[in-house]
Amino acid sequence: MKNENIKIKSTEILSDNWYTLNKVTYEYKNKHGEWETHSREAYDRGNGATILLYNKNNRTVILTRQFRLPTYVNGNESGMLIETCAGLLDKDEPEDCIRKETEEETGYKVSNVTKIFESYMSPGSVTEILFFFVAEYTKDMKVSEGGGLEEEQENIEVLELDFDEAFNMIANGEIQDGKTIILLQHAKIHGLV
Repeated sequence: MKNENIKIKSTEILSDNWYTLNKVTYEYKNKHGEWETHSREAYDRGNGATILLYNKNNRTVILTRQFRLPTYVNGNESGMLIETCAGLLDKDEPEDCIRKETEEETGYKVSNVTKIFESYMSPGSVTEILFFFVAEYTKDMKVSEGGGLEEEQENIEVLELDFDEAFNMIANGEIQDGKTIILLQHAKIHGLV
């Protein structure tokens, strides 16, 4: 259902280099019933999916570590970020995407994934919806070393961490990635590990 209080007037592509940065001019009917004109930029990188792999018996989780330029230019001295496995959907369904990304990035082949919710992660500037999943893993699901795809210039380190250690890394600042914090908190609240 379209919002009758919004009228898109124009969309201008500012950049189409890696993803698309649009400048959108629109009219917005405010709470006083008056129309205002606004211009905002919105970065469209597509939708994505993320997953927390957990082992209930061993009380461990699989996370990744990789260089993230935006964090580096915003004060993260090493630029390295500890995260849950994630990737863009491209043209895949979220469940198919996260199974593929899990195998590429972590080396684990999981078949049973559970979607827990979806969320806008940075709605002030990015169009992306992120689909959140969890899946239990065991050692026999390991089919490769993971690390990502060379042709995508991925250089991903796979980490298997004690759940309590990983959870404590939120408080001490070693884990600063929003999707990872959300999934670790979900696991704690729901007693997954």
